[in-house]
Amino acid sequence: MKTVYDASIITLPSIQFRAGNISPIENQVHLPFDVKRIFYLYDIPGGESRGAHAHKECYQFLIAASGSFDILMDDGVCQRQVSLNRPYHGLLIPPSIWASELNFSSGSVCLVLASHVYDPEDYIRNYDDFLQYRKPS
Repeated sequence: MKTVYDASIITLPSIQFRAGNISPIENQVHLPFDVKRIFYLYDIPGGESRGAHAHKECYQFLIAASGSFDILMDDGVCQRQVSLNRPYHGLLIPPSIWASELNFSSGSVCLVLASHVYDPEDYIRNYDDFLQYRKPS
């Protein structure tokens, strides 16, 4: 099983123009998976939190497209917190890591690229169930 130290910050290309910047993201180039689902979180009141779940198989790549927020990750043994505040940095979260997004700045946007389409069976939403899932067989 993965640990919180298997999660990694990926720096995306940042192509700068006088009229603004662009950061491309390509499957199997910048991410180690093919993106199957994209969604974003917005209009989150400052200081609120989201997430608080794990996935059995899905990888997620989170980007602070605007503003900033923290991600608290937990593997059942260790915790690790990462801050995102640049649109060209993203956090790759592997499966079997409990993750919560915290401390959203006002007006922030969290962009999520996922390796799988939505499947409610892939989610572990209860922390005690997560700890059971993480136990060695």
